[in-house]
Amino acid sequence: MRALVVTEPGNPGSTAVTELPDPRPAPHEVVVRVTSCGLCGTDMHILGGELPAVPYPLVPGHELTGEIVAVGEEVHGTAVGDRVAVDPNMPCGACHYCRIGRGNLCENYSAIGVTRDGGFAELVAVPASCCYPLPDGLSEAAAGLVEPLSCAVHGLNRLPRRPGEHYLIYGAGTMGLMMAALVRNAGAASVSVVDLNEERLAFAESFGVDAAVTRADRLGRTPGFEVVVDATGVIAAIEDGLGRVRRGGTFLQFGVADPARAASFSPYRVYHHEIDIIGSMAVHHSFQPAIDVLASGLDLDPLVSDVYGLDGFDEAVARFRAGTARKIHIAPQQG
Repeated sequence: MRALVVTEPGNPGSTAVTELPDPRPAPHEVVVRVTSCGLCGTDMHILGGELPAVPYPLVPGHELTGEIVAVGEEVHGTAVGDRVAVDPNMPCGACHYCRIGRGNLCENYSAIGVTRDGGFAELVAVPASCCYPLPDGLSEAAAGLVEPLSCAVHGLNRLPRRPGEHYLIYGAGTMGLMMAALVRNAGAASVSVVDLNEERLAFAESFGVDAAVTRADRLGRTPGFEVVVDATGVIAAIEDGLGRVRRGGTFLQFGVADPARAASFSPYRVYHHEIDIIGSMAVHHSFQPAIDVLASGLDLDPLVSDVYGLDGFDEAVARFRAGTARKIHIAPQQG
């Protein structure tokens, strides 16, 4: 099979499409013929060697979907020909956090496409328990969005979700717009988005947000917002957003920030205004709900702007880093 292999972190010349042996399933595994795998900021960290848990060489790609082509001898309830989305997260089940039902905080982190080979390949072996059947008629674009949407669903579950509240979201990329779509469906009175990328703002306006601006002070909402969500991980955006939360409101840290950076805020204001500051980490019992939301008619297909084959990976990465695309999918079967 053909696969995109990263052999050395931080070295652009160490990423190449390579012929590897076809995987064979272990007793509790299946082999998935990958039809789509999303390109994500986590993949950029893997390419740059910024995640200490990553073993190299590695086939990245954790937002994968496809068709099961082989099953292990102890797999039941899943069959060859099933179309599935794959939850890449594999909590250990034995650490403190797994035992208290917080598997997304597992102390022994393991994930497909991060600590073991993932979906930037024609075939990948994964635990059968990670596979979620997809409903008939779900588009390939939507299928490839299940994993990131499941992250947004978990983020939504962390919020109070009171109908009629006004939301401010920093970041008009895929994750920010997914969150905007979800909170709109959950009863938001208005959803505003801040981003420095004018092209993203133009698309956000076409995607149904109420306002899309480069600076939050242009929104003219003096009391602030009941809910502010950072989907950027940018310190300046986080600091600005914390100052936009109105009394009794909530700030959600949804974007992934540089672990070496710190943000400044007023602890007194958090105390005096009773502001809740919460975090949202990856996926937590939100994979099936994400599939169900898509099946119910939430149309996120316009978020996918580009689909590349494995040979177009370098171009896909360049467009991702330049911010000139929305969601980019890699289709390993595409020539």
